Amino acid sequence: MTGPDWGWLALGAAVASPARYWAGLVGKSTGKRPFPVGTFAVNMAASLLLGIALGMRLPQAWIQSVLATGFCGALSTWSTLAWETTGFVRARLCVLAAVYVGASVTAGVLLAWAGTAIGHLVWG
Repeated sequence: MTGPDWGWLALGAAVASPARYWAGLVGKSTGKRPFPVGTFAVNMAASLLLGIALGMRLPQAWIQSVLATGFCGALSTWSTLAWETTGFVRARLCVLAAVYVGASVTAGVLLAWAGTAIGHLVWG
């Protein structure tokens, strides 16, 4: 990476990190809603956006630094998904843990695939 690429990467992360934090606060699991909607939503959004960004195959490398690595990297959170899943297991909510992981992986892959198709349509 060149010097400017680091700056683009940092810009993408600086925009996504507060969005990730806000989504976590708004969509955290509660007694009424045990499913962690915030984490699920940001991971799905990042999967779709990453597919679009990489599917576009733009000649400007800085766009991928901003969107793919910076923004999507800071927005998505595998570690929080893992932590929330272990919480479900500790609470003996094993079915919910399995549904959460299964839905996250399946929907994330499908959204990344759809994003790639969209990216190719927009700028293939």
